[in-house]
Amino acid sequence: MSEFIAASRYAKSLLELADEKGVLEEVHNDMRSFHELCKENREFTLMLKNPIIKHDKKRVILEKVFKGKANDLTMAIFEIITRKNREGILPAIAKEFHNQYNLLKQIEVARVTTAVPLSPELRSQFEELVKKVSSKDSVELTEVVDKDIIGGYVLKISDRQIDDSLKSKLKALELKFSQNPYIKEF
Repeated sequence: MSEFIAASRYAKSLLELADEKGVLEEVHNDMRSFHELCKENREFTLMLKNPIIKHDKKRVILEKVFKGKANDLTMAIFEIITRKNREGILPAIAKEFHNQYNLLKQIEVARVTTAVPLSPELRSQFEELVKKVSSKDSVELTEVVDKDIIGGYVLKISDRQIDDSLKSKLKALELKFSQNPYIKEF
């Protein structure tokens, strides 16, 4: 079974169980924290995927890191996954849990890239634009500052991208100038 399919199944089961027990928000926060830890700490992720490190040792590490900070249900899923020797897919489970949570709560995830940080007013305008385009109730907007785009913005909403950056306009202009319709090529 592929990692994605297994992670998706575990995430769906955890989501349904957390919702049933009324601890969905707590478990969601735990999974987001776990996912952030995996993104920020490559060694932690490599440790989880390392077949040389014993599963009991990984379970103890997870327990030491999250005991008292995470919900009991989150700790239980960590225990179950490590007991089944699948701790290598825990980062994928956390990511997929967040995706399924967003689907359940009708939250659209979008990323806006600008040359300078957004003001609160501009941020709210982008959130309204995303709501209008996606027809969803809530928006999770990630801000990225990239000076290479020079000006304007690049807005990515799921599989759609609105590129209104100065960099792309300059490239389009460069392409237009490189094609001279008045010179015949034989």
